[in-house]
Amino acid sequence: MVDKRREQIPGVKVIVHPECRFEVAQKADAIGSTEGIIKAVESSPAGSKWAVGTELNLVQRLAREQAPHREVVSLDDCFCVCSTMFRIDPPHLLWALENLRDGRLVNVVAVPERIASDARIALDRMLAIS
Repeated sequence: MVDKRREQIPGVKVIVHPECRFEVAQKADAIGSTEGIIKAVESSPAGSKWAVGTELNLVQRLAREQAPHREVVSLDDCFCVCSTMFRIDPPHLLWALENLRDGRLVNVVAVPERIASDARIALDRMLAIS
C-alpha cells in the first residue's frame, strides 16, 4: 500500500494509525493517534500531500477540510469501513452519559484479564504521547 501510493503520488507523506499492520507502520513517514494524524496534516505546509492509513470517515473529513490547500487520500483503495466510528458524535455520547447517570451500563466491552493487562500498557503509552 505504501509503495503503491508513493508511486502514484510523488512526494506524498504517509501517516498511519498505530493499529495498522506492523509492516505498513514501518514504511510510513509517521505514526499517530487520531489526534496526532489530524495535527500533522493541519500543520503541514500548503501543497503537501498525505496518504492516511486510518478509518475512512476520518480520511474523508480531512480531505474535505484540507482542500484545496493539502491533498489527503486514503492509504489503501480497498478498505473496510468502520461501521461504528461515525457514531461517536454528540447525540450518542449524550445517550451513553445519560445511561451512566441513571446507573445503566451500555455497550460494555469485557476483556479477559490476561489481555486487559497488556492492553492497559498500550493505552497508557498511547495516552502518554498526547
